[in-house]
Amino acid sequence: WSIPKGEVEPGEAVPTAARREFEEELGVRIDSAQPLLELSPVKIKSGKIIHARAIEGDVDTRAVTSNTFTMEWPPRSGRQITFPEIDRAEFFPLAEARRRINPGQMPLIDELEGLLGLYP
Repeated sequence: WSIPKGEVEPGEAVPTAARREFEEELGVRIDSAQPLLELSPVKIKSGKIIHARAIEGDVDTRAVTSNTFTMEWPPRSGRQITFPEIDRAEFFPLAEARRRINPGQMPLIDELEGLLGLYP
């Protein structure tokens, strides 16, 4: 499990990229006037730096639609297949989210919990 994320385009601001990626991966547009809460960047195992933003809102996870990507599958078959970037979205209680999320992204949950005053 992971958060919606992707590459920041040249000349694009990180908050703009966050809004774009959220819409591309979930099919949900974030109102540009709605503020994003900046979280501290984290470095995942691959070495990639994740710049995350949080926002309060409601999303019907049953209605999520993802953009797609094309890749050769099976490998070295010469056959190109299109896949959705995500297969589904869900909300979890914090303890469950910690069990499921990519371990490198765990500090994002911890920081957000602290910023929102959700410590047990």
